Amino acid sequence: MKNLSVSRRYAKALLLIGKEDNKAEDYKKELNDFVCLIEKEEQLLQAINNPLYETASRKKILRIIIEKLQFSSVMKSFLMLLFDKGRMKFVSVIDETYRKLCDELKGVAHATLFSASELSSETIEKIRAVLSKKTGKDIRLEVKQDQSLIGGIITKIGDFVLDGSIKTQLHNMKESLKGVRVYNGNKS
Repeated sequence: MKNLSVSRRYAKALLLIGKEDNKAEDYKKELNDFVCLIEKEEQLLQAINNPLYETASRKKILRIIIEKLQFSSVMKSFLMLLFDKGRMKFVSVIDETYRKLCDELKGVAHATLFSASELSSETIEKIRAVLSKKTGKDIRLEVKQDQSLIGGIITKIGDFVLDGSIKTQLHNMKESLKGVRVYNGNKS
């Protein structure tokens, strides 16, 4: 949980700078390019993060990488700050958080749709359009199958959950039936 709060704090700080100088999308690309590189070349991240190596040597490696990638001065400073604060291990989560914050800034929301069976592309598009209309945002929909669902769908947009699953509907019916008193005709 701590890495989420750390990543959100750094991502928000970078976004504030990006909004101020109108380069939020540029920073999004640069940060993602860096993350893609270190995920592809795992030894780079290990060389930067491994405390067995001298801090000065690790910092030099990071500087070389940043220079080769020809990043903006803001991104160079941002990545060096992450290194200096010992937060480089969170850079992937920071990148993911930053991309989501940039999307929110542009009016894009991410949603996940869970269904018991595979849905047609037409059905998915109709659901996406309805969600977009209801939220007033452009919805990026990720579709996942969940074998634990009997039928129906569950949609999550951030912390908001729309549960139209049969399992939940049956549970709700059961709970409402528990609350109904049975009348047997006797007057008390």
